[in-house]
Amino acid sequence: MQNEDSLIKGMQEGSFTALARVITLVENDIPPAAQLLRKISVEKMIPVIGITGPPGAGKSTLVNAITSHFVNEGKRIAILAVDPTSPFNFGSLLGDRIRMSQQFNNPNVYIRSLATRGALGGISAKTIEIVDVMKSAGFDLILVETVGVGQSEVEIAGLADKTVVVLVPESGDEIQHIKSGLMEVAQGFVVNKADREGADSFANNLKKLVHQQHQQIPIFKTVADKNEGVTELCNWLLEPVLIENKRKSFLLTEKAFKIIQHNRMKDVDRQRLHEAIRSAMENINFNIYRFTDDWT
Repeated sequence: MQNEDSLIKGMQEGSFTALARVITLVENDIPPAAQLLRKISVEKMIPVIGITGPPGAGKSTLVNAITSHFVNEGKRIAILAVDPTSPFNFGSLLGDRIRMSQQFNNPNVYIRSLATRGALGGISAKTIEIVDVMKSAGFDLILVETVGVGQSEVEIAGLADKTVVVLVPESGDEIQHIKSGLMEVAQGFVVNKADREGADSFANNLKKLVHQQHQQIPIFKTVADKNEGVTELCNWLLEPVLIENKRKSFLLTEKAFKIIQHNRMKDVDRQRLHEAIRSAMENINFNIYRFTDDWT
């Protein structure tokens, strides 16, 4: 196994092989993952952009278009596509790579898929650690695509400098989610597939809602698969965040809590837990709360 210093040096010199190795070690808690995380120099100035929204909104296609725009400007881009973990086999679809296939052979683009591992908001302790690894590998921009939309997605705000919520003209029901708390997460909205019927009306309703909430949140209309509206969005993404995030200390506390929580849970084998539950269920007096007492 390569030692920590040579892996870190390789990352800093732009080696995707070294980066992939470090991420694999960190994701699976394989030694020397803990030492690597303590040795890396995390570059705070590298922008992290969160892309979230309901399934079918075209998030991956939009990420692909954003990536192409910045690569054409000579930038190095890292993409972390976070996919949901199945509660039945603990696997993940990890289908975003398929939709970003045109970026595979680009020497300035690194794509990594990651399972949520049960994190409700799409952000796990592993996501946080892997983004920090990417921030030490000399990229100009990091894009994090997360699953779902709703109150639990507040978690992405603790990771990203700007969070973009992607919606489509048919997302009428998602307005309810926005009212219930998503407004505090989004720094920008994208109405994707804006060539569909009802797009203008939906965008106008969204603008009215933003105005009612007394928020200064820009709304962009894009057709990602035709590369329409992407340039304006990308120009805004690189604009500095001028408003101080007063919640930063709370968000950093949440980040620290997740890391501590993960470290305390690392000895819990999920497969062994599953087998123990299957066995315990045969007892007519099975109680999940008493059962978990033996695991805490």
